[in-house]
Amino acid sequence: MYDCVIIGAGPGGICAAIYAIRAGLKTIILEKRGVGGQIAVSDIIENYPGFPSVSGSELMHNFEEHAKSIAAEIQFAEVKSIEVLGDKRIIHTSTDRIDAKTVLVCTGAEAKKLGFQGETEFFGRGVSTCGTCDGPFYKNKPIAVIGGGDTAVKESIYLSKIASKVYHIHRRDRFRAEKVLRDRIKKRDNIEFMWLHTAHKVVGDDMGVTGLQVKAYETNEIKDLLVDGIFIFVGITPNTSFVDCEKDDQGFIITNQKMETSIPGIYAAGDCRSTPLRQVVTAVGDAAIAGFMAEEYISSIEGRSYDGTTKV
Repeated sequence: MYDCVIIGAGPGGICAAIYAIRAGLKTIILEKRGVGGQIAVSDIIENYPGFPSVSGSELMHNFEEHAKSIAAEIQFAEVKSIEVLGDKRIIHTSTDRIDAKTVLVCTGAEAKKLGFQGETEFFGRGVSTCGTCDGPFYKNKPIAVIGGGDTAVKESIYLSKIASKVYHIHRRDRFRAEKVLRDRIKKRDNIEFMWLHTAHKVVGDDMGVTGLQVKAYETNEIKDLLVDGIFIFVGITPNTSFVDCEKDDQGFIITNQKMETSIPGIYAAGDCRSTPLRQVVTAVGDAAIAGFMAEEYISSIEGRSYDGTTKV
């Protein structure tokens, strides 16, 4: 029996573990891939206090070292479901069953796909959602970037330092990204903006992507771009299918200001919850609150058995 099971070993999960362990809770982190989450493959982070400019991998290395310094227990397994039995939460994983008094969901989110022709077929063979992971494969080659938010603009700037040319495709006539990023991307002379266009079809062969057809949003005119790589940054989907609590229409977990979900004893923090801002700094802020509230919840149920009756 654990006091606290944390699902996800990204920034939120590591921070939650720090707070839970410092509070004296028997804690375990469950992670299905690797420590660090999506942020570990981010090129540069410039808005985390104390680090004017740091790579995602370096920042998460520091998080991981902090976790090791407090002997945080990490088990690599995928969570399949959570069962509630009185005051006990039963976590069913791909390899085991773990019982806990509280659960902190810090599972983040994954990149969305657009659904255009060839996107799935060529994913991993020229179609990517990670510039840091796959950008180096396209050194001095032409590529396309799709999207208009902060991530799309940041990744386009990063990729323009590697690729010979970047076609930046956006269905609107302006970016949604913050002003500092909009100003920065305008200075990259090898980025060609294709406003009011959408991806239509991937062109490729057995070796991978050889081009991309784009469609003009207003006229439906098809244009052919000769590119070797296509990078898609159009939002995220939360990793929340395993927990049956209240969610918004996109699947993000709804919490109150204490990070409490609709199920007592289950908390959510970071990108997987419904929140107006998804950043490393907000993930760790959420997680600190969740870790603190987990200890408060356990204190409140002491003296009761797991079937809800009062211990004698």
